[in-house]
Amino acid sequence: MTTPIGYVLGTQEATPLEFWVAVLPGQVLRLDDVIEVQTYRPDGGGIVRFYGIVDHVRTLYEGTQFDTDTFLVKSGSLPVNISYAAHIQVTRIEPEEYLPPQPGDTVNLAVGENLKCALHFDGMEKCIPAGMMRLGSPAYLNFEFIDGTKGGHINISGVSGVATKTSYALFLLHGIFKSAALGAYRANTKALIFNVKGEDLFFLDKPNNKLSENDLAKYQILGIPAEPFQYVRFCAAPRRNSPDVDPHLDQRAENISVYLWSIREFCRDRLFSFLFAGDDLERTNIGFLVSIVEEKLSRLAEENERKEKRANRKPGVHIDVEPFGEAAKTKIQTFRDLIDFLEDKLVENADNSWLGRNAPSTAEALMRRLWGIRDEISQLIRGDLSSEEMAKYQLDPLAAAHQLTIVDINKLGAKAQKFVVGVLLQKLFTEKEKRGQYPVIFIVLDELNKYAPREGRSPIKNLLVEIAERGRSLGIILIGAQQTASEVERRVVGQAAIRVVGRLDSAEAERPEYNFLTGACRKRALLLKSGSMFVHQPEVPAPILVNFPFPPYATRESEVAINQDEDDDIEF
Repeated sequence: MTTPIGYVLGTQEATPLEFWVAVLPGQVLRLDDVIEVQTYRPDGGGIVRFYGIVDHVRTLYEGTQFDTDTFLVKSGSLPVNISYAAHIQVTRIEPEEYLPPQPGDTVNLAVGENLKCALHFDGMEKCIPAGMMRLGSPAYLNFEFIDGTKGGHINISGVSGVATKTSYALFLLHGIFKSAALGAYRANTKALIFNVKGEDLFFLDKPNNKLSENDLAKYQILGIPAEPFQYVRFCAAPRRNSPDVDPHLDQRAENISVYLWSIREFCRDRLFSFLFAGDDLERTNIGFLVSIVEEKLSRLAEENERKEKRANRKPGVHIDVEPFGEAAKTKIQTFRDLIDFLEDKLVENADNSWLGRNAPSTAEALMRRLWGIRDEISQLIRGDLSSEEMAKYQLDPLAAAHQLTIVDINKLGAKAQKFVVGVLLQKLFTEKEKRGQYPVIFIVLDELNKYAPREGRSPIKNLLVEIAERGRSLGIILIGAQQTASEVERRVVGQAAIRVVGRLDSAEAERPEYNFLTGACRKRALLLKSGSMFVHQPEVPAPILVNFPFPPYATRESEVAINQDEDDDIEF
């Protein structure tokens, strides 16, 4: 038998959805505690069980009238009683009969099976750990609302550096891969993570040397092993202005792949528009010209391939063109060559088949943009390598040998970052349309407000909206994060079945995007410490506060486990 924590309060109205509890002397009831109440039907038809979460607590002196009575109470001149009460938000009623509890009904803390029942964990056929609750019990997420079965996508909001958005996304991903939720699909399920800050994610395959015994115990309670990620592929952009194809990384040097796109692939796969991923092309004439140029380049690449096939030649990575301009160039091998070619077709010797009905000023504006991003993009698009060498730099997130693919875009400029993200997401989307829903691939992308802003239109934003709306049916699950959900396209944030909130800015917390938080949760979101998150999922009508343990995988170079047998050198 559990010790009662209190009784249903009789001086405040009790409804089937909320009620107050008078806490017994010597007992403690706090925010986020989960309680259970049994009440008898008035007609004697049986017992109704109420489960709920404490979302407000208060104490006050009973018998006082004025604020200054507090001084009299403290001096012993005025006898009073202390009222300690808690407000309960009902999360479940069994059986589902919406009767109010009766004043004086006994209130108990929900533990064990009662806790699982209160938060609907008992009905989750497939679940992953969401973190630890207040009393040290594990909280769970229904995986069917993540993998696309009933819903899909996860969205995480919070202040940068404090809300630990990326850390929590990795914790969830670790739980997905290490728990039994994936079942038979575990071996083939993939994840694509974009590294947008520093090089912290380039050590996820190494044990964390700062993991404590307490953290190990938490992982045991959560039911997942405390071990690093396995089968990880690390990819980085090539160094700028370097003739060699070397990864642009400072902290890790081995087992790094470089990603590139050939000039041929860039033209054939219609990637030209992603050079302008940050521009609102739909509101300017440049958008029409971009679509024309993209189509012409694609046809040019296809014509090259047809000629090579007729001549029984090995497919190339550059573009052969008819001589143009004074330089009479015949090959497009670099991004600079491509800009020169387009400048000849659109400006210097304007070709109406390329320019369309656009004014010369539109073509000049397009060329200014291309020249402006030349230095950012040049190392990513090349046609001066052999076909065999270029094949080594093809980035396929669905490759069978790797479960986790880390793509570093930290060293790239803003335009180049959007280009890489847009191109990879489009390739992934196209492949999943061919292969079907299973196995699922998870995409972890921070700074969603940069790629899918609320205002304007761009190719990458349209793609993210498409992933948010259709992705779960194709097996593409977006784990997106941003500082401010109010600045992200509503259709991207709104499609997420799982919503997570860390520390918030006071102004941001009042935005309607956080209406799923109660008033008390909004205020507390201003005070959350690193590692604490509010989690909301469709089956539970109230947000749950969870704390996730320290990661078992290294998230920076200083956390990489040290090999004591090799003179304390960092082991890679």
